[in-house]
Amino acid sequence: MSAISVSVSPVGQVKPVHGVGQPPMLGLDCSMFSYLKDAGVPFSRLHDVGGWFGGNMFADIPNLFRDFDADPEDPESYDFTFTDILIKNLVENGVEPFFRLGVTIENFAEIKAYRIFPPKDPEKWARICEGVIAHYNEGWADGFRCGIRYWEIWNEPDFAPDERDNCMWRGTKEQFYELYDVASKHLKKRFPDIMIGGYGSCGFYAAALPGDAEAIGTTQKAYHLEFFDGFLEYIRARGSPFDFFSWHGYDDPDRMALYASYARKRLDEAGFRETLSFCDEWNRFSRYRGQQRHAALSAASMIAFDTSPVDGAMFYDARVGVSKYGSLFDPLSLKPLVSYWVFVAFNELYKLKRRLGVTGTPDGVWADAATDGESRLLLAANTDDKEKELAVPGTVLSCRVIDGEKRLEEAPFNGRIGPYSVLLLKLGSGNER
Repeated sequence: MSAISVSVSPVGQVKPVHGVGQPPMLGLDCSMFSYLKDAGVPFSRLHDVGGWFGGNMFADIPNLFRDFDADPEDPESYDFTFTDILIKNLVENGVEPFFRLGVTIENFAEIKAYRIFPPKDPEKWARICEGVIAHYNEGWADGFRCGIRYWEIWNEPDFAPDERDNCMWRGTKEQFYELYDVASKHLKKRFPDIMIGGYGSCGFYAAALPGDAEAIGTTQKAYHLEFFDGFLEYIRARGSPFDFFSWHGYDDPDRMALYASYARKRLDEAGFRETLSFCDEWNRFSRYRGQQRHAALSAASMIAFDTSPVDGAMFYDARVGVSKYGSLFDPLSLKPLVSYWVFVAFNELYKLKRRLGVTGTPDGVWADAATDGESRLLLAANTDDKEKELAVPGTVLSCRVIDGEKRLEEAPFNGRIGPYSVLLLKLGSGNER
């Protein structure tokens, strides 16, 4: 058996791929945000926060600005009450809001849609968003100076218009392109230091795996590509600001890496080489919620992101509730599920900052490594149901395990990694005594 090889010199920076979607709120009780702080979670994306229609309180533009005919320059036109509580508690726990400007998904839109129509006046919508940003970054309307960097325009507007389950955008793709162009230009001119982007694409299943019937599935997935190509062409022709592109994927780690490469390739080909790429929704394995298998696959996904051409990623999501996608916390005990500890483990790499290349991993095992110039850590995840031999370079100074019994707890390293297990190894140079 050949040993894993870890590069001597750094090959890049460890990326903030352990972000999350909506945070673990209990009504207005934000005490569980301390878990995000303990895991060093870099971002919380503010989409679908508070349940249907943003709980009628949080983050969504119709909740922050309840009467579209009101004056966007008048502070009395806004209702920041509950979103202020959310933002304040995130910032106090060291989590940067990744603010989605738009609306929450409407899962029963085939019966009746409410808020997912194009704004009737894109320019006024942009001025409303200006008020939101000014409130949270400039203190306007008794607000804050949070320095929120990332402002994302809409979410998943690339549902095919004739699809029955179109639950995010009841307009044409051209209407969305116009909204993005108008809003991005207005907001970038007003706030030149923020990062403007979008649009939370549904993803690239059809492109990364051509000919794969399971991956392509429906014409809906082909439409995602058509929408993306048209968007890039439209904003390039008009010089729209485009600091970051956000996209989604619910698939296995190796496929997520393919989708990341596809997004980067198309951005570069279209001339957007400086545009950052974020996967701000992922969680293929929600059916394994609370199981060790979910933890191993989640760790493998983070490793895949860290070694792929993305600039950050956000897990969907960290809510405390009955949703199968809320895969980090038990809604009854209010304690972390096993996958939460993967975020804590990855953060140990993230704190070291410099990524080391890893090769020679056994089949089914994913590995990533980092250094700060002195310490070296290796994170390994076994996505197989069989134990694997794991020969690592140098001396193992410590071993922490996430498995069916342990939650990132110290254990002897025996040269193996168990089924669906995650190991965090501190490596020496081989000269330790």
